[in-house]
Amino acid sequence: MSWKVGKVKITKVTEIAMEGGTRFILPQATYEEIRELPWLIPDFATEAGKLKMSIHSLIVETPTRRIVVDTGLGNDKEGRNVPTWNKLNKPYLDDMTKAGYPPESIDTVFCTHLHVDHVGWNTKLVDGKWVPTFANARYIFVKPEYEYWRDNKPTPSHAAVFEDSVKPIMDADKAELVAPNAKLCEELTLIPTPGHSPGHVSIHIKSEGEEGLLTGDVAHHPCQMWHVDWSSSPDSDPAQSTKSKKELFSRFADTRTLVIGGHFDAGYIKRDGDRFKYFAA
Repeated sequence: MSWKVGKVKITKVTEIAMEGGTRFILPQATYEEIRELPWLIPDFATEAGKLKMSIHSLIVETPTRRIVVDTGLGNDKEGRNVPTWNKLNKPYLDDMTKAGYPPESIDTVFCTHLHVDHVGWNTKLVDGKWVPTFANARYIFVKPEYEYWRDNKPTPSHAAVFEDSVKPIMDADKAELVAPNAKLCEELTLIPTPGHSPGHVSIHIKSEGEEGLLTGDVAHHPCQMWHVDWSSSPDSDPAQSTKSKKELFSRFADTRTLVIGGHFDAGYIKRDGDRFKYFAA
C-alpha cells in the first residue's frame, strides 16, 4: 500500500494487522461506542465495532532520501509486556525488499518515539548480538525522547526495549539526536506532539504544493478524533496528549493534507463542530 504527496512516496510495510478489541490500548473504545461512529465503518472498524489497526513502518522516499519511519516490534525480542510480541519471526525485511526497498538501500531511520512497537527493527540478532538492521542508515532520535528513556525505565519491559533496540544504535555510533521541531530533509519537518510519550513528534510533509502528515501515535485510532479526550493506555501525560491531539487535528482539518497514522491508514480530517471525523483516502 502506498501514497504520493508531490514527489514524496509513502509505502506501508505491515508487520502485524489486527481486528478486534483493544482494551489494553484504548479501554474506552468499546464495541458499543465504536458502532455509534458509522463513519469509521468499514475502513477503520467492522460492523460489529471492532477496531482495525496495524503495527507497521512507513517508508518515505523523497528525491534524495529513503527513510524508514518507525520500525515495529522486531524479531527475536524478549521481555515484552505483551506475551505474543515475544520471539516473533515475521517476514518484515523480505516484505520490505519485495516492496522495492531492500534494507541496504535505506539511508535514514526515524522513530517518532521510542515505544516497543516503534523501535523493534532498529536492530536484529546476529551471532547472539543486537546489531543495526539498516547498516547504511543514520538513525535519528528526538533528543528529549531519547534522554527520557535513557534515564527512566519504569518497568523491566521498558528496560528491555531500550537495551536491545536503542542502546545498540548508540553504541554503534549510528545515531543522531535532533530537536522536536527539526527539519529531516527538504520535504520533512517535525512537529512536537508530546503526551503519548515525553518527546513524541509527528512529521509534516510538503512537496510540490501538496501536504502530508504522519501522526505517529498522537492518536492510535481515528475514533480519538471524535473522542479527543480518550487517552491511550501508554500515554505518559493524558492531559498533554489531549492538548496535542486537539492542536494537530485543528491545524490539518478541512485541508487536502493526506494523513497517515502510526497504526491506521491514510485519510483526511474533517471538522464536525468541536470534534473531528476521518475519511479514508
